Amino acid sequence: MRLVFSGTPEFARQALEALDAAGHEIVLVLSQPDRPAGRGMKLQACAVKQYAMSRNFATAQPQGLRLDGRFAEDARAAQHTLMAARPDAMVVAAYGLILPQWALDLPALGCLNIHASLLPRWRGAAPIHRAIEAGDEETGVTIMQMDAGLDTGDMWLSERMAIAPNDTTATLHDRLATMGAELIVRALPLVQEGALRRQAQPERGVSYAHKIEKAEAAIDWGLHADALARKLRALDPAPGALSSWRGEPLKLWAGHALTDAARDESVEPGTVLATANGGVDVACGRGVLRLTQLQRAGAKRLPAGEFLRGAPLAVGDRLGLDPVGNHTKP
Repeated sequence: MRLVFSGTPEFARQALEALDAAGHEIVLVLSQPDRPAGRGMKLQACAVKQYAMSRNFATAQPQGLRLDGRFAEDARAAQHTLMAARPDAMVVAAYGLILPQWALDLPALGCLNIHASLLPRWRGAAPIHRAIEAGDEETGVTIMQMDAGLDTGDMWLSERMAIAPNDTTATLHDRLATMGAELIVRALPLVQEGALRRQAQPERGVSYAHKIEKAEAAIDWGLHADALARKLRALDPAPGALSSWRGEPLKLWAGHALTDAARDESVEPGTVLATANGGVDVACGRGVLRLTQLQRAGAKRLPAGEFLRGAPLAVGDRLGLDPVGNHTKP
């Protein structure tokens, strides 16, 4: 099948590689423009573009696709390139640009999206993060026919996956990327042959996975320890949960709620209760959170034991960061 592939990060790269290995003809690859990255902030190609270049696929990186938008010139050039490619279908995975109607209508079989959730739950930009943050027990991948809405199109195939108690966004992402790659390879020939039946998404159970905002990294110690433990997992590997200690920022990467911990309810949330047993125990609005991996500014993320050897964090210290991200001194 002649395919245009639209995607940007590693999640999408795995799908592109799988489609290539399955023998599909990749006639064009669309990805986001190169972005500054690394210490030198040099322009760097995304994972999808890097793979496309290694295979000598034709590539394009329009800044926008709306013919009447800010990047109309880019959009017109992309439209011309897509028309010349004559694709049977377009496969889209974490592309980062909204496809206008002209793009949705251009391929003979339309545009198929690889979405990392069980639709209609967690439509939107951050389905993996939000599933972990919400405490979902399972998630999965849905292959859907794209329409003009936000992840509202009919579903072709879906597959479920359990979320492990210790899953982070990083670990769950990797398994879902593999699942998504396998599922799109399975779906495409069935769609082409008419062997699959499209199903409309249920009207009940809709939720939206809004993009992770930088301010969400701030830890509010007034919350339940269980909720904070899920938040740490959801924000790993990026942007990481953020608190402060003695006026300096402190990244929190891993931890778990102590289900059997008893504490004096008069102790202020954010107070360090213990620094032993391989962790830093912190009072929350309800319960106790044991931090097991922390990072000071300019340093590496470390297991709590190693962190404590270089940081004089003590019982009674206050960790503080208000919900909008302003540092507070203990």
